[in-house]
Amino acid sequence: MSSIILGIETSTKICSVAISDGNKLLALKEEGGEYSHSEKLTVFIQEILKGAGLKLEEIDAVAVSKGPGSYTGLRIGVSVAKGLCYALEKPLIAVDTLQAMALGGSKTEKFDLYCPMIDARRMEVYTALYDDENKMVEMITAKIIDENSFVEVLNEKKIIFFGDGADKCEAILGSNSNAIFSEKGLPSAEYINQIAIQKFDKQEFEDVAYFEPYYLKDFVATTPKKLL
Repeated sequence: MSSIILGIETSTKICSVAISDGNKLLALKEEGGEYSHSEKLTVFIQEILKGAGLKLEEIDAVAVSKGPGSYTGLRIGVSVAKGLCYALEKPLIAVDTLQAMALGGSKTEKFDLYCPMIDARRMEVYTALYDDENKMVEMITAKIIDENSFVEVLNEKKIIFFGDGADKCEAILGSNSNAIFSEKGLPSAEYINQIAIQKFDKQEFEDVAYFEPYYLKDFVATTPKKLL
């Protein structure tokens, strides 16, 4: 018996919502641009429910991209997901953001390794490495990219880099013939759901009361300097 999953992805500037019935995508709504998830997210949920011909009460679980990524974006997505789970008494499924990106990246072309990158500060990215079976081969980390990044792996294997953090790395890593850069593989609730359905079948649910996003780094608020 298939399960209807509502998926939420807000880890970057992309606001993405999907509804799937098992492995079948029923509806998808996503939009990039500036961070405006607080205004878009609930509207997108209403629109895809209508597009799929479903009522909110008919979903079986809510899946959410858990991070790493934008502190504010993750907080909004997780807050909405938890609120829905509370109200509907449905289970919450958390999916690694980078793993879902790697799954999306693998749908286009085949490479030895997939390296999703989410933009952090300056030359820093949130990243990890996955193989063509979507298994993690290098742990999630906040990595400052320089000319020595991934050098040992790139000497032996082709890596495709993608995500909103990949652009700023191409000038540094792009001279290596084993480093491929793509504009595809951006975060999408479609791939959150594809992983979530596997977790649903295994009953891998989160504690709605205590679940928090995976920020990877502590949030640091900056205070503007006073004018002299």
